[in-house]
Amino acid sequence: MFYEPLKGHGLPHDPSKAIVAPRPIGWISTVDGQGRINLAPYSFFNAFSTRPFLVWFSSEGEKDSATFAEETGEFVANLVSRELAEKMNRTAVDAPRGISEFGYADLAMAPSRLVAPPRVAAAPAALECRVTEILRPKALDGTSTGAVVVAGEVVGVHIDDAFLNDGRFDIVKAGNVGRLGYMDYSSVNEIFSMRRPRWEKE
Repeated sequence: MFYEPLKGHGLPHDPSKAIVAPRPIGWISTVDGQGRINLAPYSFFNAFSTRPFLVWFSSEGEKDSATFAEETGEFVANLVSRELAEKMNRTAVDAPRGISEFGYADLAMAPSRLVAPPRVAAAPAALECRVTEILRPKALDGTSTGAVVVAGEVVGVHIDDAFLNDGRFDIVKAGNVGRLGYMDYSSVNEIFSMRRPRWEKE
């Protein structure tokens, strides 16, 4: 089949998120200027540079995570392990502002070192970030999409030593969770390696 997104796909469910998958989940913790704490998962999340270490997440609308990050200039991206998947899902609730999803999902907080927002204490890894840019992408016709993209430089990295194996972060042990589309998720339980090829002139 072929379809043009603006004209609709004719399927019972939108395939777009299932096609661009799996997507890592940025479990974003933020705090506003009044000290109110927010925790929410974003599957439009990824790293896009190593030097400097930059990550971003996209909010479809002006939600608390993007609003708080823009207000204070900081956020933490917590890694979702398989063991934390159900609690992560609970933090996706549309709670009123001022209600901490940490408490709602029965999650312990841990202090960050360099930024104000707390970390998810049980997360295998967490990235402390300072905002570098806020982007509001436009559609082809120049109208607003409503999306808010928050980019940040990672200024501190927390890794639970239990997930380090011979100097490498053990992705399988953590069972990194990704969003697949619809209501589906995956966790890493198998990996394979391939070396990048070197050009050899024939």
